[in-house]
Amino acid sequence: METYPQLHFALFGNVYQTKKNQYVAAILEKLTALGVQVSLEAVFAGFLHEKLHLDLSGFTVLSPGAPLTADAAISIGGDGTFLGTAAKVGEAGIPILGINTGRLGFLADVSPEAICPSLEALCRGDYVVEKRRALQVEKIGVESDFFPFALNEVAVLKHDNSSLIEISTYIDNEYLTTYLADGLIVSTPTGSTGYSLSVGGPILLPGSGTICLAPVAPHSLSVRPVVVRDDVEVRLKVHSRSRHFLLTADGRSESLPETTALSIRRAPHTIKVIKIQHTHFFDTLRDKMMWGADQRK
Repeated sequence: METYPQLHFALFGNVYQTKKNQYVAAILEKLTALGVQVSLEAVFAGFLHEKLHLDLSGFTVLSPGAPLTADAAISIGGDGTFLGTAAKVGEAGIPILGINTGRLGFLADVSPEAICPSLEALCRGDYVVEKRRALQVEKIGVESDFFPFALNEVAVLKHDNSSLIEISTYIDNEYLTTYLADGLIVSTPTGSTGYSLSVGGPILLPGSGTICLAPVAPHSLSVRPVVVRDDVEVRLKVHSRSRHFLLTADGRSESLPETTALSIRRAPHTIKVIKIQHTHFFDTLRDKMMWGADQRK
């Protein structure tokens, strides 16, 4: 077997589902056999040592906050874990391979049975990289330590115990409408098959250069999702009886006073997604959405 001591991979993983992390030992064993240098994200390493009792003496633990350098990042879990990995990789430009031990897996699409051949292909460089656009959210005129980037979506939502919120929405300073709803989701094409899809948003093709505004449980049935170019600025102003609302970005959330106006625009960097088997998006869509057998003529 050929070895690749010149390669360095950083591993990130799900720290909640102990049973599904049974694959981690096999991944570490395979990477060791391939001679790859392996670093483990600190929280993930602690989980593997304490819960799975794995011997990590041959691996490096990434220091929290230290600059991340690696030839590739490997995300072990579902799409939620992949999003967390993308947030940690940030603007470093490191491509990410997703190994799916979760459920749907649009981003983490390497199945457990394909782990070994996929890792071999990764080492050989036998893969393609898709560049996915992300969003950046800014609190206008407010200093913030909230991580501003999202690969899937940015959303404003009501608090659980509050009534509907009003969301005045502007596109490049042109007034669109004021949504009366449980919330509003602004999603990328990558995120169009996630939260946005669950509230009736359309599926957007990766690379289409678009974003979607999809209301959550709108008061009026005439309100529908709107798709716009991704080079626009979306500005949101919220009014809530509770005087607060939730800002979320790829699952991270923060409660904000209603006086906080938001600006959402395309992020200055992309997230690089590694695809071992470069199937067409439509093939992946049919498979993940269980649309049935291929009946083309």
